[in-house]
Amino acid sequence: MQDLGTLECNTVAAPALLQALVENRSTLVKTAARITGCPSRAEDVVQDAFLRLSSIKNITLPLKAQVNYVFRIVRNLAIDHYRKQAMELKYSGSEEEGLYACNPSDTPEVNNLNHEALAQIDSALGELPARTRYAFEMYRLHGVQQKDIAKELGVSPTLVNFMIRDALVHCRKSVELAKA
Repeated sequence: MQDLGTLECNTVAAPALLQALVENRSTLVKTAARITGCPSRAEDVVQDAFLRLSSIKNITLPLKAQVNYVFRIVRNLAIDHYRKQAMELKYSGSEEEGLYACNPSDTPEVNNLNHEALAQIDSALGELPARTRYAFEMYRLHGVQQKDIAKELGVSPTLVNFMIRDALVHCRKSVELAKA
């Protein structure tokens, strides 16, 4: 995409509206900035106007009307950007507000069910051989790679993979039996 500041327009190669936009670019950016309140958003508005004008095929307007038409497009787009920004601010909050938002599934009943499931998993892990439990906890809870667990335990990575799989299957069966 071409930068509007470096775009060269001549009457033969580009439509008259694009030429009017390029010739009045700095004034158009200032006009859009007054509406949007932000120079970078104003640049976006003028770029949007460029894209909109480049899609217009044939339009014949007197020179004064061409400039007015370009200014009107930029002004309308700037107003649209401003309204969109105002709408986004109205319906969205800051990042800090999101940290304290309530989770709809965070009810006492759900919390109780989650605690029961964790207790069941803890009990199931307690039934496993110490080495299998250690491999599972290191991999799933602490994020240690299987090859590092294998070195530490003095076994093959394949055996560590099987131990983790067996522990997971055992925990799932225990939770399913508790639900039934």
